[in-house]
Amino acid sequence: QVQLVESGGGLVQPGGSLRLSCAASGSIFSINPMGWYRQAPGKERELVAAITVGGSTRYADSVKGRFTISRDNAKNTVYLQMNSLKPEDTAVYYCNTDLFSTGWTTPWGQGTQVTVSS
Repeated sequence: QVQLVESGGGLVQPGGSLRLSCAASGSIFSINPMGWYRQAPGKERELVAAITVGGSTRYADSVKGRFTISRDNAKNTVYLQMNSLKPEDTAVYYCNTDLFSTGWTTPWGQGTQVTVSS
């Protein structure tokens, strides 16, 4: 069974940084583009960053220049480095396949809460 386990969230002040990690089990990771998503209270889940197997990336306009997605194929792990955090970045963050590239996602993990507040 495929498992996605996100970690690294927490409470941070505006302007601060966090690094999220997502460990994926099974074959899902090594052969698929992956993405980081977030869901804020009362809002739909949105894709904020994606990365191909080869390392090409794309970002939502709202995080471009502040977030960096990366992956370690040997460790089946995808990362999201988040800098210059803003209160509007507050959300639960999830990883999964890049839905827009693959057309599908695997069952969601529990996510990791990121709260940006002074």
